[in-house]
Amino acid sequence: MVGLQPSEVPPTAAVKLVGAGAAACVADLVTFPLDTAKVRLQIQGEAGGSAPAARYKGVFGTMATMVKTEGPGSLYSGLVAGLQRQLGFASVRIGLYDSVKQFYTRGSEHAGLGSRLLAGCTTGAMAVAVAQPTDVVKVRFQAQARARGARRYQGTVDAYKTIAREEGVRGLWKGGCRPRTPPSTPPRRRGPERSPRPAGTAPNTARNAVVNCAELVTYDLVKEALLASHLMTDNLPCHFVAAFGAGFCATLVASPVDVVKTRYMNSVPGQYGSAGCCALVMLRREGPAAFYKGFTPSFLRLGSWNVVMFVTYEQLKRALMAARRSGE
Repeated sequence: MVGLQPSEVPPTAAVKLVGAGAAACVADLVTFPLDTAKVRLQIQGEAGGSAPAARYKGVFGTMATMVKTEGPGSLYSGLVAGLQRQLGFASVRIGLYDSVKQFYTRGSEHAGLGSRLLAGCTTGAMAVAVAQPTDVVKVRFQAQARARGARRYQGTVDAYKTIAREEGVRGLWKGGCRPRTPPSTPPRRRGPERSPRPAGTAPNTARNAVVNCAELVTYDLVKEALLASHLMTDNLPCHFVAAFGAGFCATLVASPVDVVKTRYMNSVPGQYGSAGCCALVMLRREGPAAFYKGFTPSFLRLGSWNVVMFVTYEQLKRALMAARRSGE
């Protein structure tokens, strides 16, 4: 672990898993309105989407519009699924990062950039298998507007059931399965009917692998550099600076994938054939700038989320290890 002295006992894997999940939930509670605003800005302008026509301007303008038209509770729409997501997702991608990194370095404490990147990609991809359904439900709740009354889902449990019933269980790992030919459209050819093909895990896997690498590797490297140069000690200011850098780097490299992921997860069956198709439609209709829609709220959210999460995570690890030592 970066920052540990030779005489200190490193946190156990269980401590890291519990600490990461709890810290991520705290960070979500603090920053969730920013995430909701980001989702609304990202889906703004898409054809056939569930959100109303373009009407949001800026981060705080979006939040103000939502409070005015839908009530304050709309800022926390999907929070339950978001917390469920963090309990599964953050525990795996953050809590297992050090263990996987040591696996790639065969137990050595001196990990190179390649080993760190591999560890970040590995735990990010692993987390998708655990948390993809919760991510799909969270995005759809954040995207739906309450003002018009015709809500797609009435609750978290209803969302899981509705998606599984209408799009198949695989739809929970996609955000909308590739459908059979719609009833209103005549079939183009006869032949054996094929089952829906799940394609939506790919954009979320790519996004989470990229974000995980950017966040964890940047945090690791910045913290290590600050400690090695003796600019800071392993305390809260050091954690704050490293976490801020991790949030900015993650937002910069992950925004295009994040926008495609949000659009694709929020799509109705048949709107996009695949994540690649979604990206091409965005590029053709809205131009390259569409891939950075919601960049400001993304940075505000990821930056603040990383600061809260890493600072809380570092303190929780120490508190849990202190409690474990006192218990022994």
